[in-house]
Amino acid sequence: MQALAPEKYLDADGVIEADDPEIRSLAAKLRAGNGDSDREFARAAFEWVRDRIAHSCDVMDPRVTVTASDVLREGVGLCYAKSHLLAAVLRAEGVPAGLCYQRFSDDEGGYFLHGLVAVYLDGDWHRQDPRGNKPGVDAQFSLDGERLAYTVNPEAGETDYPEIRVVPAPAVLRALRSADDVLVLCDGRLPSGPE
Repeated sequence: MQALAPEKYLDADGVIEADDPEIRSLAAKLRAGNGDSDREFARAAFEWVRDRIAHSCDVMDPRVTVTASDVLREGVGLCYAKSHLLAAVLRAEGVPAGLCYQRFSDDEGGYFLHGLVAVYLDGDWHRQDPRGNKPGVDAQFSLDGERLAYTVNPEAGETDYPEIRVVPAPAVLRALRSADDVLVLCDGRLPSGPE
């Protein structure tokens, strides 16, 4: 994976709002239940976002969420938005977290982008997928090999982008900010690459 120095992945911005009071409060509660262990805190944060924030398409919720605080307040988001929240929670407690993307083929000859988080623990980066589980999807927190929601098929033109980004991909922000209904966005209008 291609990454900057870990300390570059600790800042808050207008999307990954690690300094938002509600996000800081959630992060502190998750940290309190796990002592000084960054590993256990990161696991708790991952599981909280994965299990407590619904994936928009799974629950057929048309609301569009972009920023970490939007996702926390509304309790719903696409993989990108859920990743924004997880990165913000981790950063709020001093754990470096960045954003990663995968490209998958759709059923119509095109591609769509999927969003993940990379967390820096034990001296290395580890991708985690807070998308949310459902039948056929079993993403788990793991530092001993990836347990992501989906596996790319290079023969189908699918790819794991190697870059760990400090901020969300421009294509993702454009798509989310231009949408009035996230279910319409999911119907063939998701970005096909990060730019």
